[in-house]
Amino acid sequence: MIEYIIMAMIAYCIGSVNFSVIISKKIAGFDVREKGSGNAGTTNMLRSVGKKAAAITLLCDIAKGIVAIAISMIIGNIMQETNQELLLQIAAIAVVIGHTFPIFFGFKGGKGVATSIGILLMSNWKIGLICLIFAFVLMILTRMVSVGSCAAAILFPVLTLFINDSYTILTEGKNGNTYFIYSVLLAVIVLYNHRSNIKRLLNGTENKLSFKK
Repeated sequence: MIEYIIMAMIAYCIGSVNFSVIISKKIAGFDVREKGSGNAGTTNMLRSVGKKAAAITLLCDIAKGIVAIAISMIIGNIMQETNQELLLQIAAIAVVIGHTFPIFFGFKGGKGVATSIGILLMSNWKIGLICLIFAFVLMILTRMVSVGSCAAAILFPVLTLFINDSYTILTEGKNGNTYFIYSVLLAVIVLYNHRSNIKRLLNGTENKLSFKK
């Protein structure tokens, strides 16, 4: 039991390292949460600070998900009697919660999309790649990051019902359904973080990206 608690704390602390705030202060001299949409994420970094800062933020936020899952796998290998799927899932949920509500940055963070990409690619590269391509295509077609992000979040649980291979950790005899409840929880967190975007989408006032800039 103690390993699950320790894993949750480690993952939450990893998620709480808010790279967008650190990078925006270092490069531009201000907290990105004070500009644009007020969100501490890649899209607001792109609009408020620039492409270079946004790219660095994106990679760092993806890395948070990768590192959290990697640590859960190491702990799972050391403590082999542990439910390794559950340990991975706890790490994933905790790191996204940390990213959304970072203890080191006043509990005001990002929306968890980039971190979720790292999680998906580490836990099941096939599902991660499908969700990533799906989100990217929708972003290109609609020029709205929120559309791709929300659609990929919804797609994730659906894929766990049909894809039973390529899981980094899956106990023999089990299938992808083991990850269904966890995938729904992760999707709900991402959709909740996009509630203002969803409201603007319904009102037809959501901001669009300009690929010419």
